[in-house]
Amino acid sequence: MEARQTEAVRLVIAPDSFKGSLTAREAAEAIRDGWLSVRPGDQPVLAPMADGGEGSLDAFEAAVPGARREPVMAVGPDDQPVLAHWLRLPPAPGLPGGTGVVELAATSGLPLMRNGLRPFDAHTFGLGQAIAAALTLGVSRLLIAVGGSASTDGGVGALTAMGARLTDAAGAPVPYGNLGAARVARVSFDDIVPLPPAGAVVLTDVDNPLLGPRGAAAVFGPQKGASSDAAVRALEGSLAHFAEVVPGGRRLAKLPGAGAAGGVAFGLLAWGATLSPGAPAVAEALRLAETIGGADLVITGEGRFDGQSEAGKAPTQVAAVARAAGVPTALVAGAVEASVAAFAAAASLTELAGSTDAALAEPARWAFAAGAALAQRV
Repeated sequence: MEARQTEAVRLVIAPDSFKGSLTAREAAEAIRDGWLSVRPGDQPVLAPMADGGEGSLDAFEAAVPGARREPVMAVGPDDQPVLAHWLRLPPAPGLPGGTGVVELAATSGLPLMRNGLRPFDAHTFGLGQAIAAALTLGVSRLLIAVGGSASTDGGVGALTAMGARLTDAAGAPVPYGNLGAARVARVSFDDIVPLPPAGAVVLTDVDNPLLGPRGAAAVFGPQKGASSDAAVRALEGSLAHFAEVVPGGRRLAKLPGAGAAGGVAFGLLAWGATLSPGAPAVAEALRLAETIGGADLVITGEGRFDGQSEAGKAPTQVAAVARAAGVPTALVAGAVEASVAAFAAAASLTELAGSTDAALAEPARWAFAAGAALAQRV
């Protein structure tokens, strides 16, 4: 970046959440405060981002005037009650009932596992309850942000909560989690809640299929408690069986993104939903292109910038919007594990703090430090 010490810089700060440590807004505020500690005369604009995972509700709420949170009491992924919310966006042309935004992380997310990880039992029943609640109140369209799942249930829990009947060989309902996916002998959607008039869109932040070496079990199972190769194979076997039983499941399982959120995207595809990358949808709702237009610099970021970041994560989307506007982009990340050649500058919280543990212990402090470090390079 060119030195511009005598000129006020207009910058847009648009990070995703730093999962498990900072919300997108908290990260943006810390980066801003660090920047202003070095360059107090500059003009930062905050635009917290999301990519279909945790924080999507906050991003849409901040972007859309008249958005209203609606409460829902749900069963969490560990069977404990969770008071969550979905978001109702106001009516728009062709959408007289408005749009409902449901976030899996709020009802079935990994941080909601309060007594340890349960890779075979954790489920998405709460997500299905939130979907059903939004549809009961008559939304015309549904957006479902599915990142951050605690389970690998293929959507068994969510579909059950939505009214699907998933039974074993004896005709009994199956458990909600991955163990249930292994036992399903018959699937009936006769009583499932119908799709809203303008459809349901699953917002994903990954392009993984349901099965195989890039599938839900192989890639994401370990972070949800599958601590051995045998456990990952067992999760995979359950999902493979479920895909054989679900109508059209073999085809759906191969679609990019079907493995998102432990395969819940697969289950929602079977219901009739479609898939869409989450980051572009949030960027459009935020009118990010308009916000970036005329800026001198954009700062984006996330907890870990790695090989998956190129597959539709928020920083990549923000950088693409900025590039189209001819504006350079800088990156702040908790850890940097991939090339940052596409960015004008980058700052790692882990490097600034000296270790991952130190960065995680005080994430806001080190996000502040990252903002200050970038400001010193302008």
